[in-house]
Amino acid sequence: MGGMNSGLSPSDPTLETAFRSALTHQGLLAAAIIVALLLLWGASRNWVPAEPRATAPAEPAGRRVLRIGFGLLWVLDGILQAQPQMPGGLPSQVIQPAAQSSPGWVQDIVSAGGTVWSNHPIQLAAASVWIQVGIGLWMLVAVRGEWSRAAGLAGVAWGLVVWIWGEAFGGVFAPGLSWLTGAPGSVLLYCVAGALIALPAAAWGSRRTGRLLLAGSGLFFLGMAVLQAWPGRGFWQGTSHGQPGPLAGMIADMTQLSQPRVLERIVAAFGSFDAAHGFAVNLVAVIALAVIGAALLTGRPRVTQAAVIAAGVLCLAVWVLVQDLGVFGGLGTDPNSMPPTVILLVAGYLALTRVPAAALAPAVPDTPAVPEAAGGPASTWPSRLRSAVAATSIGTVAAIGSFAVVMIGTAPAALASLDGNADPILAEAISGYAPPIDTPAPAFTLTDTSGRTVTLASLRGKVVLLTFLDPVCTTDCPIIAQELKLTGELLGGQARQVEMVAVAANPTYYSTGDTRAFDQQEGMASVPDWLFLTGSLPQLNHVWQQYGAQVEDLPAGGMTDHPNIVIVIDPAGNIMQEVNADPGPATTSTQTSYSALFAADARQALGES
Repeated sequence: MGGMNSGLSPSDPTLETAFRSALTHQGLLAAAIIVALLLLWGASRNWVPAEPRATAPAEPAGRRVLRIGFGLLWVLDGILQAQPQMPGGLPSQVIQPAAQSSPGWVQDIVSAGGTVWSNHPIQLAAASVWIQVGIGLWMLVAVRGEWSRAAGLAGVAWGLVVWIWGEAFGGVFAPGLSWLTGAPGSVLLYCVAGALIALPAAAWGSRRTGRLLLAGSGLFFLGMAVLQAWPGRGFWQGTSHGQPGPLAGMIADMTQLSQPRVLERIVAAFGSFDAAHGFAVNLVAVIALAVIGAALLTGRPRVTQAAVIAAGVLCLAVWVLVQDLGVFGGLGTDPNSMPPTVILLVAGYLALTRVPAAALAPAVPDTPAVPEAAGGPASTWPSRLRSAVAATSIGTVAAIGSFAVVMIGTAPAALASLDGNADPILAEAISGYAPPIDTPAPAFTLTDTSGRTVTLASLRGKVVLLTFLDPVCTTDCPIIAQELKLTGELLGGQARQVEMVAVAANPTYYSTGDTRAFDQQEGMASVPDWLFLTGSLPQLNHVWQQYGAQVEDLPAGGMTDHPNIVIVIDPAGNIMQEVNADPGPATTSTQTSYSALFAADARQALGES
């Protein structure tokens, strides 16, 4: 799945440091917004006394379980997203494997999202933390009314994003779909919960919602039982041709994750048992799923109670023995599908059996209407403002603060998704720290591809991005040339103030014919403000020595060994920085990242001139 990998290690210290810094700064911003809202609300109590509020009906037990349970899950997921390896590891170690066995069209969709993450790992990783923590807090603090329903819709919206691009549609289009391994994707269950939380209050005023939720769960369990029992899908064999079957293989993968030793032993023991007794294990799973599904369809309180308890026991066993709790290994993004399944079933049972009479009455909104002051609708806007302030509850203020936390993540994520060029942090991670330099650039006199003499002095007044390229190189040099070409495009109108200069770095192939052929081959001949310079061998040797560029012929002949660097020279002719431009993994992300870095360096040089 090309374009999804930045080529960097998930534990790259530059990415981890930048990620921690982003989380810290955004966390301080979130805290400041929440504190400001609370202070403003508190001060408003002195300006306008709070008006008596009508007693709101109790929140139905089923809805309360959904709201609190999934609120806590969203917060937990946000905390898991804050693991230091997320920026560099999520595309290649989570997103790509999830889509690997899916059809090509699924891989294309997922790859597009993975590429956005690879291009902007810090922004997207930090955004995921705050969006999920914000949604969770929003659900927890907004008990009723429109703000509470909006929290549910936010959970649906973000859940669909994660389900499609993070879980590859939960693997529903891939072979080997199994409830035991997490189908149809844990986040899809978050979406179901969010939709239920977003229902009007009247929907929770009867047993219909609980009955439908349990019936839908029953049909789902029966469908999963059929898939688990379907011949030829491999679940009846613990081993096949000497290799672990699908379930035993997944369990073996789980044991490789970093986790408590006791849990690792328990999971490994069950994996060995499944490999030896695959038929028996699958038979138990099929029967359990079918019986629970059928019981849930009855709609009878006592039968469904037993089914929910049995499902809870089964889910706990699967969560521990098969899914290995789903949070270990440094890249676990959620506790997998069993906890949300249990919460949904418990909520459905409570909605079926415990519907308070008060739930039949209309819900009291968070900001009840305040009667107009004497004089009718002609009241002034200050009186209306005072009425709105007086009617605002602490719950509403907390919900607004949670929404602000979500937006702290959403805004950078939206901007990043619109930017097709990778963040310079990738290039900085590969290049390492480049300390600032302030020294006069050595003068040179060379010739461009048309035979015109070019000196460094003739470029005074422009920023010069100077590099050394081998005209017959077929590896790194073409990549660096393309990065500089894109740099010019990124600079836009400022490109007229920047000159991109390459000096021939080959003691054998250095004629103007050689440099001209390179330009034609790489499409550089038509690039404005691009110069590929050469000269006599003594002239080139002098420039190489002056700039510390050691050039040596390779044993195979033809190409040379030379430093991959880009030297930033300011308009006054002073060297500002020397960037290691070795393309490293040379992925699409890293190439555009270098271009963005060079463009940023050029703008900095222009700003300081």
